[in-house]
Amino acid sequence: MKFGFRFIFQARRAGLSRFPAARFLLLSWLIVLCCMTFAARAQQTVQTSAPSAILMDYDTGSVLFEKNADDLWTPASTVKVMTAEIVFQALQEGRLHLDDEFSISETAWREGGAPAHASAMFAALNSRVRVEDLIRGLLIDSGNDAAIALAEGIAGSEGTFATLMNRRGRELGLTRSVFTNPWGKDDPDQKVTAREMAQLAAHVIRTYPDYYKYFGEKEFTWNKIHQLNRNPLLTMDLGADGLKTGNIDESGFGLVGSAVQSGQRLILVMYGLKNATDRQNEARKILLWGFRSFEARTLFEAGDEVGSARVYGGASSDVRLVTDQPVKVLVPVGSTEKLTANIVYDGPLVPPVEAGQALAHLRVYRGKIEMVNVPLKTAERVEVGPLQRRALDAGLELGRSLIQKYLYKR
Repeated sequence: MKFGFRFIFQARRAGLSRFPAARFLLLSWLIVLCCMTFAARAQQTVQTSAPSAILMDYDTGSVLFEKNADDLWTPASTVKVMTAEIVFQALQEGRLHLDDEFSISETAWREGGAPAHASAMFAALNSRVRVEDLIRGLLIDSGNDAAIALAEGIAGSEGTFATLMNRRGRELGLTRSVFTNPWGKDDPDQKVTAREMAQLAAHVIRTYPDYYKYFGEKEFTWNKIHQLNRNPLLTMDLGADGLKTGNIDESGFGLVGSAVQSGQRLILVMYGLKNATDRQNEARKILLWGFRSFEARTLFEAGDEVGSARVYGGASSDVRLVTDQPVKVLVPVGSTEKLTANIVYDGPLVPPVEAGQALAHLRVYRGKIEMVNVPLKTAERVEVGPLQRRALDAGLELGRSLIQKYLYKR
């Protein structure tokens, strides 16, 4: 059921360097959640020793907690989530099959296998290994040899595979993360953010349900060597079901994890912890806090009108913006929460404007935390307006521009 709230309109514009194509913020709403009376049953904040962390609700995309979530970190073996995404995409598109076999090259064996004295599935030199077994070696054993073998098998070399990783990352909206190798080798140029790794984890869970299961398998034996999954969350009775840990001296101890309780999935990413014990304890604390401290509220149902965007020189001066999905947020239990929401788009829009175009985004904040960022679509078509309308809009826009320049100078 949708809860009560009201909007306070606070229109403001950014400087327009070139009319009408510059970006500006049309609306800034203060959403006041009212008629919400709950008994205070949980703490409202959580503290962590992790230098960088983010906790995200999978279904709503709400960010429940963040700390330096946009700082760049060396990912270590958590980069294997991106490696797995490339493999899963190839499997899903039929370009690769679980029964295909890849060779274990000298590079994979020497740099990622037993001679390297690091995490490995211990595949034998020059042996041929099924893709499914390499996936298990990658995600359960955190095998560097498995990562290199998959990269070489798919792309021919680690460097070419890294190019695929970066291209795919940009397609998925990972604008700051940079990948240079598939296994987490220390490289000053390989960097990720906690926020983008959480987004990547959500994508993998949503897009590859048939392959995500490999992250949660608890043990794997290869070459007569039995290994347990390195993800400590899987043994902690939290409902955890996968993703990756990582640690090298340059990055500290990191985690990309997910857990489900009572139908709610949370995604947690942390970087920079001092040791495995701290990583385990902080992960448990943050996840339990997240599961206990929030409840879902619906801001808009699918199809609801959220606001409008201004149209320059159109038959109508604005166009309604709607959401084609429910917009939900998680709010702390026991609080009357105030959320700030912005509608952002490039504009004013120039007609003709077609119905169903995704031309804006709704961004909802709790304090400084962006909880929701969802696309908004135009509800109807707007034709080019008559000459009088276009002349009037041009005059109004010129007046606004002059006022802005005057205020800016002051």
